[in-house]
Amino acid sequence: MELRHLRYLVTVVDEGTVTAAAQKLHVAQPGVSAQLRQLERELGETLLERGPRAVVPTEAGRAVLPHARAALAAVDGARDAVAALRGLLRGRVAVGMASSLPDTVLADPVGAFAAEHPGVDVTLREGTADELAAELRAGRLDAAVVGHPGPLPPGLEGRVLVEEPLVAAVAADDELAGRAALDLDDLARRPLICLPRGHGLRTTLDAALAAHGVTARVAFEAGAMSLLLRLAARGAGIAVVPAPAVLAPAVQALERPPVTVALRPEVRTRLYLVWRSGGPGGPAARALLDRLLPGSDVR
Repeated sequence: MELRHLRYLVTVVDEGTVTAAAQKLHVAQPGVSAQLRQLERELGETLLERGPRAVVPTEAGRAVLPHARAALAAVDGARDAVAALRGLLRGRVAVGMASSLPDTVLADPVGAFAAEHPGVDVTLREGTADELAAELRAGRLDAAVVGHPGPLPPGLEGRVLVEEPLVAAVAADDELAGRAALDLDDLARRPLICLPRGHGLRTTLDAALAAHGVTARVAFEAGAMSLLLRLAARGAGIAVVPAPAVLAPAVQALERPPVTVALRPEVRTRLYLVWRSGGPGGPAARALLDRLLPGSDVR
């Protein structure tokens, strides 16, 4: 068994197809398939089930995967440690960001980090809070910025980056626009516009409504905050968003931007930078977290 066998296995599972894995590895597709068959012969088990659209691990494959990932991580860690002794920063860092967040939340600091450390392979992925948490626990991400209403899920640690109130956004000519605040019961009387389930902000809102016995009618769901606010500006319903989202240039550039109204009682959402319990896996990931959390000494 060789390391390339394990790397091919992990990459095929992560990418979903042999073709996509071959492209990522810069290897011919027949070569990847041949190496995987060799690994299966050596282990005496079929590791991958090759379906018409995607490749998925068999029971044996799922048993082997954690060991394959650990072996690859150990080798990468050894290389990173030697590079660190030479004063070089090398390695791989994969960072996730909730798709509803403004681009500048991570694009600016991650872009600057990549420019300063050309020896580090940096990747940035988008997803819902639930998807990114699963990616972190599986070891496919080193860190992620997500919204979350309360204690972090088991296996994850993090720091609060921002805590801010949620507000109701309504059309400028809506009768609710002149109100000082809306009770949560008011949200049940109009169509609601919000993020899909799986986003941290949606989880926060659903928990607040449930705690007060409010059943709301969700009429529109979208992952882009600007789309939610455009719908609210046109009178399609009440959008529930973080207060700063309404001040975004794209929203304020609308002919008639939506008006915000406070919620009563106040509902607050938290934006976390999270990573796996025990700290990030390598020097490059730790260096990036130090940039995102100056002075935190995350280890």
